[in-house]
Amino acid sequence: MLAYDAAARKAPQESGREPLAGQRQAHAILHGVTRKFKKNGGTEVFHALGPIDLTLYKGEFFSVVGPSGCGKSTLLDTLSGLARPSDGTVQFENREVKGVPDGVGVVFQEDASFPWLNVRDNISFTLRMRGMDGAEIKRRVDYALAFMGLKDFASAFPAQLSGGMRQRVCIARTLVQQPRLILLDEPFGALDQQTRLLMGDELLRLWRETNATILLITHALDEAAMLSDRVGVMSSRPGLFIDIVETGWERDRDSRVVSTPRFGEVNARLWEKLRVESLKVMGGQHG
Repeated sequence: MLAYDAAARKAPQESGREPLAGQRQAHAILHGVTRKFKKNGGTEVFHALGPIDLTLYKGEFFSVVGPSGCGKSTLLDTLSGLARPSDGTVQFENREVKGVPDGVGVVFQEDASFPWLNVRDNISFTLRMRGMDGAEIKRRVDYALAFMGLKDFASAFPAQLSGGMRQRVCIARTLVQQPRLILLDEPFGALDQQTRLLMGDELLRLWRETNATILLITHALDEAAMLSDRVGVMSSRPGLFIDIVETGWERDRDSRVVSTPRFGEVNARLWEKLRVESLKVMGGQHG
């Protein structure tokens, strides 16, 4: 049985396809969110993002794709509370986000494991820093090791693991915090295609069993099309959502959807929108 609390295990309408937007419960909301920076401390303003309006619904899997430099990671940083919007508001569970809220976990593309700690100690690090009871730490970490297929590697160090295994460690370290909203910034970007597909299946399994809301930032259209309930396509800078695609997948899905006609349709629609925006970037229309 999953190590999450009972309240987190309640699944919102798990049978069949995802419900219509009007029947969903809002979990995180961005309203009029804009991010602007001053270049090199000067007076010139760099408009990176927005204004963006977006609602993430409780228990959904939402992916974001867009051309390089469009503000995808900036969007994630703002949603997570790691950065404040220049304008607009961010809410999580009906509270304005000011700093990283309790219940939000973030996984980055970079290998964030500590090379001097073994797998078990890497996974338990944040919980130990919080002063959590040792027995509870052990219960959560034992579960995460088993769930992520790391039980036989608990005493190994990151240098002894493959790239895919190290990402499992990073996801496990987030999992033990029992987040209700998981934000992933290109977590599989450095992996080969076959490993990405397998890790995608693991991510879908984690999503189903935890009932967490997931937002994934990715450059890979096929990854977004396979994993998501909805995919948001962002424009070239300043990043705006120019399309949001409903995939229509059943909740109990895996990488075998890539062989279906619907997968090709979703992928084609994403590329149709993204190709135009990527050409703008390559043509230098946005600097």
